[in-house]
Amino acid sequence: METNDLNLIKKSAHSRMSIAGFLIALGIVYGDIGTSPLYVMHSLMLGNGGLAHMSDEFILGSVSLIFWTMTLVTTVKYVLIALRADNHGEGGIFALYTLVRKRARWLIIPAMIGGATFLADGMMTPAVTVTAAIEGLKGIAINNKIFIHNQTQVIILTLIILSVLFFIQKFGTQFIGKAFGPIMLVWFGFLGIVGIYNMMGDLSILKAFNPYYAFKLLVGPYNIRGIFILGSVFLATTGAEALYSDMGHVGRPNIYTSWPFVKICLLLSYLGQAVWLIKANDNIDLINMGPAMNPFYQSIPEPFRLFGIILSALAAIIASQALISGSFTLVSEATRLKIFPRLKTYYPTNFKGQLYIPTVNSIIWIVCLFLVVYFQNSERMANVYGLEITITMLMTTILLQQWLLEKMKSRLLPNIIVSFFFVLEIIFFITNSVKFIHGAYITMFIAAVLIAVMFIWRFGDHIMDDNTYRSHFVSLLAFKKQLNDLRHDESYPLYASNLIYLTKIKDGYRIKKDIMYSILDKRPKKAGVYWFVTVNVTDEPYTAAYSVETFGTDYMVSVQLYLGFRVDQKINVYLRQIVNDMMANGEIKPQPQQYTTIPDRKVGDFSFVLIKEVLSPDTKINAISKNIILARLKLQKFITPANWFGLSYSDVVEERVPLILGKVSRHRLRLVRKDAAAARDIQIDQQLDDDDEDI
Repeated sequence: METNDLNLIKKSAHSRMSIAGFLIALGIVYGDIGTSPLYVMHSLMLGNGGLAHMSDEFILGSVSLIFWTMTLVTTVKYVLIALRADNHGEGGIFALYTLVRKRARWLIIPAMIGGATFLADGMMTPAVTVTAAIEGLKGIAINNKIFIHNQTQVIILTLIILSVLFFIQKFGTQFIGKAFGPIMLVWFGFLGIVGIYNMMGDLSILKAFNPYYAFKLLVGPYNIRGIFILGSVFLATTGAEALYSDMGHVGRPNIYTSWPFVKICLLLSYLGQAVWLIKANDNIDLINMGPAMNPFYQSIPEPFRLFGIILSALAAIIASQALISGSFTLVSEATRLKIFPRLKTYYPTNFKGQLYIPTVNSIIWIVCLFLVVYFQNSERMANVYGLEITITMLMTTILLQQWLLEKMKSRLLPNIIVSFFFVLEIIFFITNSVKFIHGAYITMFIAAVLIAVMFIWRFGDHIMDDNTYRSHFVSLLAFKKQLNDLRHDESYPLYASNLIYLTKIKDGYRIKKDIMYSILDKRPKKAGVYWFVTVNVTDEPYTAAYSVETFGTDYMVSVQLYLGFRVDQKINVYLRQIVNDMMANGEIKPQPQQYTTIPDRKVGDFSFVLIKEVLSPDTKINAISKNIILARLKLQKFITPANWFGLSYSDVVEERVPLILGKVSRHRLRLVRKDAAAARDIQIDQQLDDDDEDI
């Protein structure tokens, strides 16, 4: 099937709206933003001094701020604008980067920063959502028996749930994934129904849709935090970036269909909690509960409270699962865009988009457990949650500006749109920045480490290419005769029928000299066909195509593989197809095997040679570049290229070669004749004797 046809099919599949697509969207896209009612009003209450300080004006203004934040950031920016910036149906900051990267090289910077901060802040999601959900069980009697009495038990149960959740990732989540949509449908329906139930007591809360009350709260005396209250309000929209990133899993039309339902249910929940708070803000018993009093759980009618707590726990687990799967996808995309090192990746099921990266899974698991133990409760976690995601949103806005400038003829409208969101998000960033001293420095440190890794990997590769191009690349055409003579030389044993090197082919068929050194000098490798394979990651996510160049021979082949950033790089499988295709076209000769378990086998054996570079002491480049290269080579020690390229069960040989960058000064030894050296030694001894006499 042609690549364009494949992309068309994928795109058409994403363009269909259906009930199944609606349910899948609920289960995958809205886990983060859908669990925000668990802690947003709670955070606002505690930030203003507790329930006793929640005046009617404060509550009304808070809901107004939540409504307009969700409307401007989530609905307008992400649903109406960002979802249009899709890369063949795929969304997210890296997909957006691929659409605009040709406009300027510096755009890689906001892409890396945005991706790193999104990953770092997302590590908080499982910790805060699961903890908040389990806290609802504290003091609740089940069959007249209370199972969770204190916060220590909450922490222990949270750690167990998170550990089980991360453990099952290796087996895939296809089965439980089918239940996500229906559960989230029940969850959002429950939020809406409970919200309506509480609102019936005071419909005047609908005044919150008037932005006047939002503005009044920001400047009113009953708001002790002033503009910094936006740090808590922002929690209501933290899942907006995830909504954009998960577009590729469900399709834009299904998000368009499901978002109005989700937003209405969320708003009903916030409005219902607000009405309940207005009625309860003078209740002594509730005030005495202190920070343990969560408006979300308390606003649920008593007969349905246990059901609501269990449902919230399931929603929290689904939100965590969506974050984990999204992290795998984000790292995989970054890797294929050469922004992140290659990590061992598994595909545990045949379900589309299911992948498992053990290293990423382990890191997120350890960080989540640490955050739960360190912060102890959801209140403290909510106080540090959201800082990094504001940075991600700012980086997305920068990239969106470039996309809008490319799509619109006028520069005025894109700049006005982007300036509005940029100013709005700067305000959110400033108000969330106070979270740094409360513990957000932990996730900021994680983000800084991820940015450093991306920078080293990306720019280390750039430095290596720039410094090696002139002096360490040679033309394949110059070695046609030598390779032909070697393959016919009877004094050398056959190394492999097909000898494959994974390399970059530069303009003019130039490759790294190390490869020709490996074939001809280090150990002459006689082969039937010499293959030089370049893997190109395309902007289109599902591209699967190739081109070949034989240089007028039947023993030298340059292969250009074009694979989308979501396509598995199973090089050995693709090469067998290419060999068969070329044999059928008469471009290379058949390779019949005398001894084989496969009848009429015409394809010979394959041997892959992977070149591993080691920085030479002779390298002469500036200290900054040298340190970047050294750091990149250290990162490569944790990489298994054979697994990445699908060569786990292939014949793979790794060869170490010195990497020499910059101009190298050559030191030559000078020959000293034996008699001349002896005469000089006598002269030196005489000089020493004279010195002794002077003393």
